[in-house]
Amino acid sequence: MTDQDFHPGLTPGHLGAPVLEPEGRPPGAPRPRFDAPDPRRRRDRLACGLTALALVAVFGGIGLTGYTWLQSQREPPSAADFPGPGSGSVQVSVPEGAGLSQIASALVRNGVVASSLAFARAAKGSAAAAGRIQPGTYTLKQKMSAAAALAILIDPANANGLTIPEGWRGHQIYAAIDKKLNLPEGTALKTAQDRGAELGLPDFTNGSPEGYLFPATYSVTEDTTAFDLLKQMVDRAGTEFSRDDATVVAQNLGQSVYGLVTVASMVQGEADNTEDMGKVARVIYNRLAKGMPLQLDSTINYVLGRSTLNTSVTDTRLDSPYNTYLHPGLPPSPISNPGRQAIMAALDPTPGDWLYFVTVKPGDTRFTDSFDVQQRNVAEFNANRAETKPSVPAPGPSSDPVAPGAAGAPSGTGATTP
Repeated sequence: MTDQDFHPGLTPGHLGAPVLEPEGRPPGAPRPRFDAPDPRRRRDRLACGLTALALVAVFGGIGLTGYTWLQSQREPPSAADFPGPGSGSVQVSVPEGAGLSQIASALVRNGVVASSLAFARAAKGSAAAAGRIQPGTYTLKQKMSAAAALAILIDPANANGLTIPEGWRGHQIYAAIDKKLNLPEGTALKTAQDRGAELGLPDFTNGSPEGYLFPATYSVTEDTTAFDLLKQMVDRAGTEFSRDDATVVAQNLGQSVYGLVTVASMVQGEADNTEDMGKVARVIYNRLAKGMPLQLDSTINYVLGRSTLNTSVTDTRLDSPYNTYLHPGLPPSPISNPGRQAIMAALDPTPGDWLYFVTVKPGDTRFTDSFDVQQRNVAEFNANRAETKPSVPAPGPSSDPVAPGAAGAPSGTGATTP
């Protein structure tokens, strides 16, 4: 072997160096030569390969076809189901937002239907069954067929529930609870006052449920109490006010969480439709930022226990902390119980620089940052009101129309009538 340290030269692999020879062949030995393949032998091997491939494809297709046919002949898995209309009586509650699987589980748990699968199949054969089952408490029988149980559930007349509309005030909700549960008048109010600490209200509410009685449909059974319903409403409100990181949002808007609830309650009372809620919220925040009084009719309506479009100059002089014509900032507490859309508007107001709005006519709420434009819009509102009520005499000193500088003057639309 040559020692390259003493005999310099190009090392193997260097540019221009001889290529390394493969092992087993002596250096300089001629490369072996291979005879060219026989073309006929190559054609025979190719033909055999193609034939084998074709056979595999044929028999594979036959097998797949047979498997598919056998699968189509198999019966679907059986589902346990009772044969008749059932007997006895049992109450099953369907909470708001419950899906078919949740309802089916409740039916099986209460012995109404034999299996969830049977109920699911019955519902599948009924168009939009899930959307037709309303929240509430249903009186059913035990050991009913799935179809018989479904027939009762999709009839809204069979749902025993209490529906609280968006924007209702506390006194309206208390009266509705008393009526639904056949309780003496004032029972629900007294329950809220005596057991407010047990409802789970945040500390900053000072025990007042106003704003935290969330509007929804609640199930009612023969054992339901006023406290049960109030507790459900407060729990639901707590969920709604916390799901969008309300604490952080409130800080960004310069408010407390209670302030957001209060803003949402005013939005609920002032907006003519859900599309305008974000703009109404923005007007409120803009006026607060500028130190302007809110001048909202809904706050005066709240303290006077009424719902009206007619707010007079005398009304605006009312001595009350809820009079947002006299007192700057937010009222001391919410003025209604807002729904989800009003809450979202308070959490995420529409961007804009508006300072005024007025609902000139239903479906036509106008927003502006110009006092002059607001004056013209209010004048049009008054003209429309005069046309619709020509027999009403001109207002006297005690019922002068509100000055058009009010944020929502003289709107108040959206407040809920008891």
